[in-house]
Amino acid sequence: MKFFIDTANLDDIREAQELGVLDGVTTNPSLMAKEGITGKDNIMAHYKAICDLVEGDVSAEVIGTTFDEMVREGEELADLDDNIVVKIPMIKDGVKALKYFSEKGIRTNCTLIFSAGQALLAAKAGASYVSPFVGRLDDISTDGVALIEQIVNIYTNYGFTTEVLAASIRHPMHIIQCAEVGADVMTGPLSAIMALLNHPLTDSGLAKFLADHKKAGAK
Repeated sequence: MKFFIDTANLDDIREAQELGVLDGVTTNPSLMAKEGITGKDNIMAHYKAICDLVEGDVSAEVIGTTFDEMVREGEELADLDDNIVVKIPMIKDGVKALKYFSEKGIRTNCTLIFSAGQALLAAKAGASYVSPFVGRLDDISTDGVALIEQIVNIYTNYGFTTEVLAASIRHPMHIIQCAEVGADVMTGPLSAIMALLNHPLTDSGLAKFLADHKKAGAK
């Protein structure tokens, strides 16, 4: 399973990179705004800064909602860096844009996926990734992990090469559950990734080892 971090914060990206497990980054307009990054030139420069930090894929989202707007923005984003994956919303013109970019050899991530039907359309159109939103489905009392499993099974049935990117990850159990059902990628905040490190028995075991070592050294 690939680990992506879902952020526009360069410090968080560096910390995940230093941990040695980071495979890529996903971003969106909300995450950019959270970091106070506004204006096209600043946003484009920030995407480039992220690409300079990581070796893996960096999903950069278009803002336009028409086919022409998405194509224009997507081509500009793809020209920024070879690591850029153009993030396209799951709407009618978005599916058309996925097909266009696929034929041009530009990689894409279809975002805002909430059903298996949407994921099937995106794969048929040639998306490189689909991003089902696990946490947001859980928020409305729907099983987000079950959707991940359903999409994985459908893609396996028909040999689709589109990767299933579990998005809207909220906590470490989401990561484990998505890994269990075969998600290719997970993307979440640094806190969810770092929480995988934690277990009370690890803490107590280490404390005992250190205490025993200290006693032995005192003799």
